[in-house]
Amino acid sequence: MPVSLFWRVVHRAAQNVLYLGLFLLPWQRPQLLKGKGALKQLPAFIKGKRLRHALLVTDSALMRLGLANGFLEQMKAVGVKVSVYKDVTPNPTVAQAEEACSLYRAQQCDHIIAFGGGSPIDCAKVVGARVVRPRTSVQRLRGLFRVLWPLPPLFAVPTTAGTGSECTLAAVIVDGVTHEKSALMDPFLVPHYAVLDPCLTTGLPTFITATTGIDTLTHGVEAFLNLNQVRQTEEDARKAVRLVFQHLRRAYDDGTDMVAREGMQEAAYLGGLACTRACVGNVHALAHQLGGLYNVPHGYANGVLLPHVLELYGPAVHSRLAQLADYVGVAGGSTAEKAQALIRAIKEMNAHMQIPETFAGDPHFSILDRDIPLMVSRALAEVNPLYPVPVIFGPEEMTALLKQVQA
Repeated sequence: MPVSLFWRVVHRAAQNVLYLGLFLLPWQRPQLLKGKGALKQLPAFIKGKRLRHALLVTDSALMRLGLANGFLEQMKAVGVKVSVYKDVTPNPTVAQAEEACSLYRAQQCDHIIAFGGGSPIDCAKVVGARVVRPRTSVQRLRGLFRVLWPLPPLFAVPTTAGTGSECTLAAVIVDGVTHEKSALMDPFLVPHYAVLDPCLTTGLPTFITATTGIDTLTHGVEAFLNLNQVRQTEEDARKAVRLVFQHLRRAYDDGTDMVAREGMQEAAYLGGLACTRACVGNVHALAHQLGGLYNVPHGYANGVLLPHVLELYGPAVHSRLAQLADYVGVAGGSTAEKAQALIRAIKEMNAHMQIPETFAGDPHFSILDRDIPLMVSRALAEVNPLYPVPVIFGPEEMTALLKQVQA
């Protein structure tokens, strides 16, 4: 059944209360070190802050590739100790955050460096939350405004261009027992510092370039479509979408294209800023369930879902999509035609980067019928009433979307 008028009114009322409350929050943006070679500035910067022992949160693949080796040598040279936690997986778990937190305490660290994509950065945020809230479990920290205390100095060094986690107030974590994927959301989770060095992204595999880039696009589009905008989030979202259209294909086709890599890092950062204030939407709510239950890479799930959700929104989003179409230079006639042209352009970008329209035939991921009710229930609990989406979906629409991408 579609969502009743009563529940639509209730959800919108809750969103309006939250929107007004957002003006009272202590919003902050990370201090940036950016540009080619910016990572080389970080050790001296940390030393200048009189910090002495870092916990580096990363993943085993990055350590095998040696991407952090030069940085670790520089940290040693300036006299800052580093303890490394390298067991973060895609879709990081509560257990991993707890292990890293135990290492932080055992080694008496005084700051945290997240080195990697969205997973290490999210995990590092949860570690910081547990450091300052030692008596509160991760499960009890999930949801809105439950950290309530400044984290230890947190440095985010993204090695992908997609999640925007280096500037968001959210950390997404998976319960390893229930496989439920949920978020901690608190302004204190915004990293204090972020390093945007395009050199770190030039060696990314094409799949990661594509899927993290589409994650950025989804942040921009969902934030732009959501209600309860402020002027800055609208502008950040619009710029993020345009940068993706300008640079993602170039970065995918030539990973060494430094202009494209830098453009995508800027897009990821702006997309993160936009969705931190304006929120994400139904695409992300469903993608989180696919990641939690099946370990589907987050950006990949977003890429498959985004066109389907935009089409199901229908005329309610045509005006806003048409504005984006004009901004990125997608040709069209009427408002509806421009909106449809933008959706086609997204599909064409996906196809160019081998992101399919559905999961049918994918040997790695398949949606089981028996899991759909649980995913729908969890997705609705995430999106309603928190996200000010342009169209409020109910169980019928969410089920239909999962069936579409299952086929």
